[in-house]
Amino acid sequence: MAGLQLTFVNFKKDAFITVESNKQIADRFFIIRQGNVRIIKELEVVQEEGGNILGPGDFFGVVSTMSSHSHIESVQALTDVTLIAVFKDQFPQLITNSTAIAMKIIMQFSKRMRYLDEALTRITLKNTAAEDPSHLFNVANYYAKLKQFNQAYYAYSRYRKYCPKGQDFDKAGDIMTKIARFALSVKMDFKPEEITRKYPKDAMIFSECEPGDELYIIQKGSVKITKIVDNKEVLLAVLKQSDIFGEMALLESKPRSASAIAHEDCVVMAVNRANFERMVSTQPQIIAKLTTLLAERIWLIYKQLANTLIDDPVGRAYDALLIQLEKNRMDVYDTRAYTFEFGPKELANMMGLAPNEVSELTAKLRENKNIQIQDNKFFVQHIMEIVKEVESHRRMQKRERALRDAKTSLRR
Repeated sequence: MAGLQLTFVNFKKDAFITVESNKQIADRFFIIRQGNVRIIKELEVVQEEGGNILGPGDFFGVVSTMSSHSHIESVQALTDVTLIAVFKDQFPQLITNSTAIAMKIIMQFSKRMRYLDEALTRITLKNTAAEDPSHLFNVANYYAKLKQFNQAYYAYSRYRKYCPKGQDFDKAGDIMTKIARFALSVKMDFKPEEITRKYPKDAMIFSECEPGDELYIIQKGSVKITKIVDNKEVLLAVLKQSDIFGEMALLESKPRSASAIAHEDCVVMAVNRANFERMVSTQPQIIAKLTTLLAERIWLIYKQLANTLIDDPVGRAYDALLIQLEKNRMDVYDTRAYTFEFGPKELANMMGLAPNEVSELTAKLRENKNIQIQDNKFFVQHIMEIVKEVESHRRMQKRERALRDAKTSLRR
């Protein structure tokens, strides 16, 4: 590829190309030129949608490399293989030189993230991600009961637009008439040429379950991403300037999986499919940022899915704390003290625990003298103590599972 110096590397059959670990940050990913490899994970929560065997034209290691994290999987050569190595700082040039490769990576990332996110939702929230536009009426009702009329009016309007024959069509219209004077921050539709859009605080940019064909880049202010689950609003993220959101609907042409609401007055740039295709070839830095964003989210979902396989709640709690340290790119083998930005309730929410389990978990964590709760935030005297606890619980779980497997074999 002109202007791009790529490295070709060879591995013999059965050789390990990458090894799952939290000790070394990935600095390059690989595109398979010849041969086949197998993806291996220490904890396989869900089978990869496309399977764990990759061949020519496929790629691996992109998630860890683009998110600047350690490898989340091991990769072993099934045959002699020839690979193209791509370093992270070469990715924008790769996009410029080969739009097809960039789009393949982005589209596969998008598909992979939705698949894994649905799996995580089923496991932790005990709920399947809704995609039926009729769910917009439930979203609207939730916000109406809380007298958050901007969000309610928007969702009712979208329900009427996408479900013109819905059983609650007339009811939604009646409620809209009653709350219209309280919904002052609602703007439904923009012209295609209106790329720059302003939203006042509490305005709904889009609602979960409505169709979408745009992604957004925050120019100013902040946006919160939420989801209604079991008649409760779950805060998924608060995004700030230069963050990207809404990419899943654009890339996969599927309904929005969550809602976006202006957390404060904000300005966003809307990118539709036509603009996006132009950006791939003309603005590689933005596409590289989008890829990095998707990689970061996939990395986090992998870690959260693996966390659900830990049997002991205390072991899961330590692992969840370690995930947050790694997410924030802390040196997990450091001896410095560290204060987390959350406390027991937030930790339990990350783990998908019921409210009545919080106090028992907190009491067990307090037994560790290296961990304290100060101002409702976790404080650890030495960061590496978290790693030690995680490794200790993993060894214990492996022994317990081996013992169970041995007993099962004896019964047979």
